[in-house]
Amino acid sequence: MRYIPHSEDDRRHMLASVGASSIDELFADIPKEVLERFEPMGLPGTSEIDVERVLQEASRENIRPDRVISFQGGGVYDHHVPSVVRHLTSRSELYTAYTPYQPELSQGTLTTMFEFQTMVCELTGMEIANASMYDGASAAAEAILMAERVAGRGRVLVSAALFPHVRRVVDTYCWAAGIELVELPYDDRGRVDRSAISRNVSGLLLQTPNAFGVIEELDGLKASLGDGLLIASCHPLALALLEPPGTFGADIVVAEGQPLGLSPSFGGPLLGLLATRGALLRQMPGRIVSRTVDIEGETGYTMAAQTREQHIRRERATSNICTNSALGALAATIYLASLGEVGLRNLASLNFHKAHYAARAVCRVPGVEPAFAAPFFNEFTVRTTLDPTQIRERLRAQGILVDPPESLAAPAAGGLLRFAVTEKRTQEEIDRLAAALQEVT
Repeated sequence: MRYIPHSEDDRRHMLASVGASSIDELFADIPKEVLERFEPMGLPGTSEIDVERVLQEASRENIRPDRVISFQGGGVYDHHVPSVVRHLTSRSELYTAYTPYQPELSQGTLTTMFEFQTMVCELTGMEIANASMYDGASAAAEAILMAERVAGRGRVLVSAALFPHVRRVVDTYCWAAGIELVELPYDDRGRVDRSAISRNVSGLLLQTPNAFGVIEELDGLKASLGDGLLIASCHPLALALLEPPGTFGADIVVAEGQPLGLSPSFGGPLLGLLATRGALLRQMPGRIVSRTVDIEGETGYTMAAQTREQHIRRERATSNICTNSALGALAATIYLASLGEVGLRNLASLNFHKAHYAARAVCRVPGVEPAFAAPFFNEFTVRTTLDPTQIRERLRAQGILVDPPESLAAPAAGGLLRFAVTEKRTQEEIDRLAAALQEVT
């Protein structure tokens, strides 16, 4: 897509056409507190050549991924993407069939969406799923809006051990919707403190594994909420090993689908998963695809049970989200289909065992110990006696990337570092991490 800057004359002409005297007047309806959050990108407005020059200079500050070892996590992970995913998603009949409003022309796209929904249901143990959301953070926020529509109490419990970026999106949604968020602290094992759970709420949002990598105990949580909704935000790959949230009575399950065939790509694009009980079908946001039979008796697929404001009266719509991560959902569908049930479980097992090997190696370093004595999947947090920010920078200088300490949950105590280990990390790389950590501490 070409960059075509607007001249001052262009701007004046467009403003005059819509009856505004200035850019500020054009955006006067946006609340001041929202505008104050806006930070201009700082791109030059002169020519395409200048923009290319600025972006090329900025790109030189990036570290080439083949020259570093990544132990970064926090919601986006360095998993292997099989070549079949990129090959099939690059076929023109798949990546151009974006809006399946004419089912007779978009059976391929609709079929993959239906298969995607089916796989998400199998992973989460839920009855119905939509055809994806923008990302895991927006899926979590939309789940809270769902809970509020169902229960209507104006208050929702949220775990203090959410990823900070998820919490920021949730805060923004709930601020705009007038929903009060009540934060639940975590106990000394890094899990939600159940003694702080109250019943007079629309629901509870917690993450498992959480921002510390700790696997939350879901058993009995639903009962403690009364008729409030239990919302579980999960790592989708972990669900290949763990009992699905639906088994424990979860009402809504959301997830960041990036580990399912999408590369980290500097943090996006991502893929949101959202599944729920069948009784809440009409409260779901986004697209839903169903299977039917045409007049000739052949199986066909179509969009159904639409709750979007594009399709029904705005006051009845459940969300203003008017699209989905269709290409990302396609990639996840191909990824899951290529691995199969056994392959996915084996892959999850690799992540689990490599992470536990790394945790043992790291915690043998003097001054480093586990932050929480609780089960984890492929991400874990340690406590150090030195400044974790300094440790991170020293590791980075040696070509080893770990998450910044501030990416942990906001109320966390100091001295914490988090490591994520995927199937791509070798024993040699993990041993190198432990040796480097011993050197810098």
